[in-house]
Amino acid sequence: MTTILIIDDERAIRSTLREILEYEDYKVIDADNGVDGLEVIKKEEVDLVLCDIKMSKMDGMEVLTEALAIKPDLPFIMISGHGTVETAVEASKKGAYDFISKPPDLNRLLITVRNALERGTLVSETKVLKRKVSKTRDILGHSEAIERIKETIDRVAPTDARVLITGANGSGKELVARWLHEKSSRASAPLIEVNCAAIPSELIESELFGHEKGSFTSAVKQRIGKFEQAHNGTLFLDEIGDMSLSAQAKVLRALQENKITRVGGEKEIAVNVRVIAATNKDLLSEIDAGNFRMDLYHRLSVIIIHVPPLTERKDDIPVLAEHFCEEVCSEYNMPVKKITPEAMEVLKALPWTGNIRELRNMVERLIILSDKSITDKDVRAFANPGFTPAKGEVARQVIEATPAVAAAVTVNGTFPGYDEFSSFQDFKDYTEKEYIKYKLEKNGWNVSKTADEIDIQRSHLYSKIEKYGLKREA
Repeated sequence: MTTILIIDDERAIRSTLREILEYEDYKVIDADNGVDGLEVIKKEEVDLVLCDIKMSKMDGMEVLTEALAIKPDLPFIMISGHGTVETAVEASKKGAYDFISKPPDLNRLLITVRNALERGTLVSETKVLKRKVSKTRDILGHSEAIERIKETIDRVAPTDARVLITGANGSGKELVARWLHEKSSRASAPLIEVNCAAIPSELIESELFGHEKGSFTSAVKQRIGKFEQAHNGTLFLDEIGDMSLSAQAKVLRALQENKITRVGGEKEIAVNVRVIAATNKDLLSEIDAGNFRMDLYHRLSVIIIHVPPLTERKDDIPVLAEHFCEEVCSEYNMPVKKITPEAMEVLKALPWTGNIRELRNMVERLIILSDKSITDKDVRAFANPGFTPAKGEVARQVIEATPAVAAAVTVNGTFPGYDEFSSFQDFKDYTEKEYIKYKLEKNGWNVSKTADEIDIQRSHLYSKIEKYGLKREA
């Protein structure tokens, strides 16, 4: 239910407004002074405030200013029996949605309340949509390393200090960069991203600084570079360690002088850009190898934020996995699947070479392939097909993956034993053959149904049947 707060020192006004608004099915809270009204705003979920201007203890304009400092999007309608144009203008400048004179006209009051509430809803929805479009997710986890990163972001974001983010691929460097931008005074301006590793060295300068028409063969028109696009905003240089030395020299000059020159141009263009860089390389080693400029390194690394790999913060895996589970199930419009505690322990034990990106993909795979909940057997069977641990561990995981596999790889109820296999490939072939045979027999040798059940193409299954010489028993 929509909650409206009335702040007015006149009991009669509060009673009248309460009666009108409650009749319209709004929940009403009232306070007879600004100090108490602010306490309500701090503690309660209020959707709209009707506030008198002339009050004891605290003036209505002061209430407006302090309240909007706490909740910037809270709609305020100011009311006064001594209204003037100057007062209305001042209230609007301070952030009030509208101004109404006492005694309020009933129709105008209700229309203004409805419009103010609709505006508040639109502002909230716009912020949510902007967050979705900008791909800015919450930084999830409660490990000491993540808490330290969050604290550093809160301290550094409001400044214009340059930040160098280090860490392995998939660890979340881009997310840190996005939050540095979101929490900065430049948040309303663009965040422009450049993946230095994805752009050929001969094109990186044009990408960053733009070019003039005719400056080279394919320059058929003028191009605005990323530095200009990020003017008054943030430029995120991802994988900065892969940037060519010639481009590094020009970036250094841009950082020193806050000016750039387009390729093929002569005019200097002033730019106001905050630069955040990220790399998965050891830049000090790259400097020693002659691949990276030391002076650029010192320009970029005013603040260094290191994002640890997932293996160094395994206690965060349950939070991340459950979040990804909810997210993926929502995308697929299916009920949220639960991850059992045993499955979570298996997830925590995996090596996670691809970090958070790998975890997200893995959770999506488990959701697609598992039943109503994700079990430890599901994780062993489907989670990480690229992971190759010791032979004995692979054998144990394959055998324990599902009851079907456990039954399939036994002979007369007894597993042949690891020593029976001369190589790891022999063991894999044996288990694959027995597993396919078990599934075919279970499905009455219906190849199409079996292929769907074990999630491979029919043509692939036919090849396996031929490879292993499987035949239907008479």
